[in-house]
Amino acid sequence: MADILQHRLHALASNENKDAIVGIKRGIERETLRINNNGSLALSPHPASLGAALTHPWITTDFSESLLEFITPASDSIDTTLAQLSDIHRYTVKHLTNEGLWPASMPCFIDESTTIPLAQYGSSNVGRMKTLYRKGLHNRYGSMMQAISGVHYNFSLPQSFWRLYQKQLADSSPLQDFISEQYLALIRNYKRHAWLIVYLFGASPAMCKSFLAGRSSRYQFQQLGSGTLYLPYATSLRMSDLGYTNSAQSSLSITYNSLPEYIAGLHNAVSQPSAEYRNIGVKKDGEYQQLNGNVLQIENEFYSTIRPKRTTESGERPTCALAKRGVEYIEVRALDVNPFSPVGINAEQMRLLDIFLLYCLLHDSPPLSDEQQTVTEQNLRKVVTDGRRINLELVQDGSNRLMLDWAEQIFADMMPIANWLDEAYQSTGYQAALKQYYLCLLDPAQTFSGKLLNQLLSTQQDNGLFMLAKAEQYREQLLNEDYQHYTAEDFAAAVTESVAKQQQIEAADSMSFDDYIAGYFAEVPECS
Repeated sequence: MADILQHRLHALASNENKDAIVGIKRGIERETLRINNNGSLALSPHPASLGAALTHPWITTDFSESLLEFITPASDSIDTTLAQLSDIHRYTVKHLTNEGLWPASMPCFIDESTTIPLAQYGSSNVGRMKTLYRKGLHNRYGSMMQAISGVHYNFSLPQSFWRLYQKQLADSSPLQDFISEQYLALIRNYKRHAWLIVYLFGASPAMCKSFLAGRSSRYQFQQLGSGTLYLPYATSLRMSDLGYTNSAQSSLSITYNSLPEYIAGLHNAVSQPSAEYRNIGVKKDGEYQQLNGNVLQIENEFYSTIRPKRTTESGERPTCALAKRGVEYIEVRALDVNPFSPVGINAEQMRLLDIFLLYCLLHDSPPLSDEQQTVTEQNLRKVVTDGRRINLELVQDGSNRLMLDWAEQIFADMMPIANWLDEAYQSTGYQAALKQYYLCLLDPAQTFSGKLLNQLLSTQQDNGLFMLAKAEQYREQLLNEDYQHYTAEDFAAAVTESVAKQQQIEAADSMSFDDYIAGYFAEVPECS
């Protein structure tokens, strides 16, 4: 274990201090496509029985009417978060007619990408802006990429921990400034080591060939069954350049060495004209095609494996919220949907993420240059397409190193963190999760991607048929279980209130859409 990590952990895990870590808050955002009974994409509108996507607190849509997003409130209990997520799934499947939920990251069979319906949020300015942003994504990248699903893990540490940690580091800055600085340090180390999470949790080594219909690829895919393409050592095609990539973003200099530096880089990207996207036009024949012709329309278009976040107020830009109030939590975005869970993630993953994120925080985290950040991205790409290849090498500090050797070291460094968390939470779950995922280092077939691909190959079954069977299994399982946290009355009230709230927003609009868009971009974040 590195000396600095050992020193910091020794003080934090002492008997008098160990409980300061209790109170970690987590929230889940899980995306899933609605599918027909035959496994094809459901093109029907967002069901009215699920409420208004603009204002419902737990059930919304992402890019498409067909792409649901389930959101849990921040909670300090893993069991509560999973119970909430399960109930949201349960309510949804109860209110879908002849439809199910796709249990994978890479899309189901989609006959034609142009048929994917954009998400609609009503007639208010804020609702129209959300749809227009998605129209811009369609015009820039096509809709097929936007049909990919993922899981986001929102994570924040309690104030009790931050006060103790600031005292330990003898830091005298305002507490929020210290918190922001430390979350950025965590993010830099996450960038350095995100390949490990993709190795363990990547679950999309195969996909439906309809995803590539009419398009070429530089990958040498192998074919399985009548409609499946796969790479034999891949972990996450979702995280490859088939998925969330933007060639115009490759030239951006968005770094994480300080909050002002990050904000300035992101704001510059939202303000920087793009010759490619300017050619699309902002308006054609008086109709908007995108929010603007810049490299990014808004901050959310920046595809990153992790983001520093601050809850925004109505109409507030994310960079402005960060500049004014600092980092509140982080959003981990490199997670595939876990097809072996009815809700896309499980408790063991959440515990492993807690351990890993604390490892990233407590380990030394020097500044990350553009060149070094490029190396982290190259390492990630190697694991995305070849993570289960024997003797795969990554680059660490300018030298090649066996990926599994590096992973062994990280796991060894994480064990004392798991012990600390188990003592603080009076459990054994953290050490058990670490030991469970350590088996994936000994045998790559134990990873999610390894299990999935081995099942497909051993049965010679199409990925689509496997996932459809899983969707039906999870639907029956959810329908046969009672609500765990919410009640049917809670959901009915949320539906009614969301519809009423959307109507109120629409009735309160008093400016033109053009003026609303101009006003949204008028505020500039203070990033000096």
